[in-house]
Amino acid sequence: MHVTAIIAAGGRGTRFGAGRPKQLLLIGGRPILERSVTAFLDHPLVHEVVVAMPGELAGDPPAYLRRSLKPLLVVAGGPRRQDSVANAFHAASERADVVVIHDAARPFVSADLIARTITTAGACGAAVAAVPARDTVKRADRDRRSAYDERENDEASSGSLGAEMVVAETLRRETIFLAQTPQAFRPEVLRDALALGVGATDEATLVERTGHRVRIVEGETTNIKITTPKDLVIAEAIAGTAESRTASTFSRAGTGYDLHRLVPGRPLVVGGVTVPSEIGALGHSDADVVCHAITDAILGGACQGDIGQHFPDNDPRWKGASSLDLLTSATQMVADAGFEVGNVDVTVILEVPKLRDHISAMRSAIAAAIGIDRARVSIKAKTNEGLDAIGRGEAVAAHAIAMLRQHE
Repeated sequence: MHVTAIIAAGGRGTRFGAGRPKQLLLIGGRPILERSVTAFLDHPLVHEVVVAMPGELAGDPPAYLRRSLKPLLVVAGGPRRQDSVANAFHAASERADVVVIHDAARPFVSADLIARTITTAGACGAAVAAVPARDTVKRADRDRRSAYDERENDEASSGSLGAEMVVAETLRRETIFLAQTPQAFRPEVLRDALALGVGATDEATLVERTGHRVRIVEGETTNIKITTPKDLVIAEAIAGTAESRTASTFSRAGTGYDLHRLVPGRPLVVGGVTVPSEIGALGHSDADVVCHAITDAILGGACQGDIGQHFPDNDPRWKGASSLDLLTSATQMVADAGFEVGNVDVTVILEVPKLRDHISAMRSAIAAAIGIDRARVSIKAKTNEGLDAIGRGEAVAAHAIAMLRQHE
């Protein structure tokens, strides 16, 4: 499934009052826009990203929007949100099976929420992330008091919304959801919605008007939208919590090593990515040396044995198995034992083919399998300078280290 992500960053931030578009402001030392774009560039389900920005910024985008290992386009936005989205949609690949749209001003969207929204849209045609209302919900109408009462209370009511509005009814809280992004759609559904040409605050509203059903995906309370300067305070707290958690001391380290013979007729799977090659690694599973080395490192750090103990090569259950699945299982084992994976670092040693162009996809695949941020996965590719079996192109090997922290 080919997925295109559109980042709606066309606003100029005039209401925010910062003197520049709010998406360029910093949170935790990083631009809001960079955080939002990176969440999709790093996601293994996303194949390309299109960013819609104000025209003057689209012509000279920030450095972090100029280079990417995935296709990354920057287009000029329009006067309305749907115009910006339409411009990005028209610039996107025609191969897209799902188009996922996200507000640049929501910098804390998780990889899990992105994945669930995309998967639901692929199955149902349209999906919107939304959180259920927690408070009692009131629908209000303007106060119908007499002109005399309004004059009498004019001074008291000045600037007070409560003095001008009264409760019309109390709504059933369980039926109320607060929409977020990402929102994802099959291309034909989004095309019909944008063709309406009417104004709306989000794409799901337009899709509803065309008669398509929009499935709700449970959103996240941390997936806040930066709307007012007060939101920056909350955002800084979220960023600080996440970064302090990542930077906290991890109490265990584990190492892993794996080597496989290279033979004709086998796919070459490295770091969860099938690399074009005339020869591949020989093994009971898919023989992914990177995943196997990381699996051993994670298990070792938690003193939970090794990959051969848990996934023996004489067990038919693991014949041809995806090593990413084995890695996920090992991560769950150490989690059950009270440990959390902090980061992993891998060196893969292979003479040919070169792996440089596949490193980014490998990092994303490994991060998704372990359930950590891509920024905490390092993969380096080396050759053996023509020495021994690896240097002769007869084998591939990998060394890994994993840092773990014991849950409090």
